[in-house]
Amino acid sequence: MLYNFVVPLTEYVSFFNILRYISTRTLGAMLVALIITILVGPYFINILHKLKFGQQIHEDVAAHQKKAGTPTMGGLLIIFGTCLSTFLFADLTNIYIWLTLFVFLGFGLIGFIDDMSKINHHKNQGITARTKFLGQVLIASISLGLMIKFTQYETILSIPFFKQFAPDLGLFYIVFAIVVLVGSSNAVNLTDGLDGLAILPVVICTLVYAIFLYIAGHINFANYLQVAFVPGVGEVVVFCGALMGAGLGFLWYNAQPAQVFMGDVGSLSLGGVIGFLAILAKQELILIVAGGLFVIETLSVTLQVAYFRYTKGKRLFKMAPLHHHFELKGWTESKIIVRFWILSVIFALISLSVLKLR
Repeated sequence: MLYNFVVPLTEYVSFFNILRYISTRTLGAMLVALIITILVGPYFINILHKLKFGQQIHEDVAAHQKKAGTPTMGGLLIIFGTCLSTFLFADLTNIYIWLTLFVFLGFGLIGFIDDMSKINHHKNQGITARTKFLGQVLIASISLGLMIKFTQYETILSIPFFKQFAPDLGLFYIVFAIVVLVGSSNAVNLTDGLDGLAILPVVICTLVYAIFLYIAGHINFANYLQVAFVPGVGEVVVFCGALMGAGLGFLWYNAQPAQVFMGDVGSLSLGGVIGFLAILAKQELILIVAGGLFVIETLSVTLQVAYFRYTKGKRLFKMAPLHHHFELKGWTESKIIVRFWILSVIFALISLSVLKLR
């Protein structure tokens, strides 16, 4: 909104030309989202307290019982800071901005309904897994269908480490992309189990894709690094900046001991939009590395279930997702969180190295 209002005035005030640069607006969006989230945070948390939107704890980890009653649905704070800052600094005539916001808010709506169902149900039961899955597929299908119909987006799949090999999947690409979106959303949801554990890796992963998106939207950089060029997609970097700022602002209150949890409204929206960023940047498969922590957490649950069924009752891990396994082994919560954060940084660096290892 600010961008669309100010840019026409550059003819009269040359200083406003600074807003023409994506890099400048991205930094502005990040800073504003960070400040807004930190300033609004106390009032928002107080409202959650008054509404008695507290987290119920039913995990087999004794240390978590003291967290019962901590306000949940803090993801709404992230969504508020991100969207407000995006509206201020992004070019609102860019369709990729609206598609990204649609995915972000759509997955967030599913999480919001799930959180409200848990709060209103005395057994902490949200919507069924089937209902949640169908909602995620619906949002993913609509966003992908609109993108392919109204943009120059191609259904080719970029393969890491290969310069020329990029198969066109045709309609099957939509199925593949839906799997990416839904899988990413649920992976972040599984990771969100300790104070601050999920949000910083989300910020780090968003930074990785902000770099990929900037390159994909810049024809010279895309040609030099031999990656797919996606006209107009660079504007989404502004959204990435807003999301990183809001995420860091949320971490201010979510750091141990957490004053607020993000809830499903946060984890599902964040995971879904990360998957969409990977699709927009044409770096879908790199998400396995860039979001390596989320992949590991998801695999731990999958392996636990498979092993339990195969052995008829035995457990591969003490508890899944993996962070609970280390808790039951005696690791402190802070040690698990920091070490998992370090892993996220390592995965991010590896994923960025793929740009040159082609």
